[in-house]
Amino acid sequence: MKTIHINCDLGEGGKYDSQLMPLISACNIACGGHAGEVQTMLKTVLLAIENKVEIGAHPSYPDKENFGRRSLDISENELKKSIQEQLFLLHEIVKKQGGKLTHIKPHGALYNEAAKDEKIAKIIIDSVLESGLNLPLYSPQNSVISSLAKGKIPIIIEGFADRNYNPDFSLVSRDKSDALLIEKEAVFQHLFSMFFKHEIICRNKEKITSEASTFCLHSDTPNSVEILKYLAQEFKDLNIEIEKK
Repeated sequence: MKTIHINCDLGEGGKYDSQLMPLISACNIACGGHAGEVQTMLKTVLLAIENKVEIGAHPSYPDKENFGRRSLDISENELKKSIQEQLFLLHEIVKKQGGKLTHIKPHGALYNEAAKDEKIAKIIIDSVLESGLNLPLYSPQNSVISSLAKGKIPIIIEGFADRNYNPDFSLVSRDKSDALLIEKEAVFQHLFSMFFKHEIICRNKEKITSEASTFCLHSDTPNSVEILKYLAQEFKDLNIEIEKK
């Protein structure tokens, strides 16, 4: 049976982590930058291990006030130190529970900036390399960070099931009313197109090629549990399963 790899950002203080975890392939756990503390990380790690879900680190700008969705004016060294502290903290928690950290996915502004800003992309790459963790990065397609990381860090191209795209592969800004897809049928059609047809249908209906091998559904998307259950059933009807390790 064919499988699809679905990931979700968890450990961010949402109410539905325990319901979402059985429905996904991988989780990206907030590790203290935009959200998360030791107890929430531990709880989410245990939940992931119980449900045979891959565990990734989800570092961000150290900015809980703005949920890591705004750029911070801090030095390169401060940002690198923060990213590495977040990675090491989650890594130790996972290790103590007998689990394994499988990947890294920057969050929010850090993720979006690394897609187009060489300076931010290099800081993230250097942070990972210097950490010695040797883990692949989830990265957007046609991004600066995926280009700079070639030959240094493995890259896993990520697509977004619940976000609309611009023709340049960037996500439609959350300031726009059509940034988020919240109807389960629309999410399925969007995801099916990326996964099966390898096409992203942009907000202006233009089609661009999708190279994604993992697909994110945000835990704070309205009705995220209902959407994931619907996706699982629709894919099952097509003889496609949600991938598990």
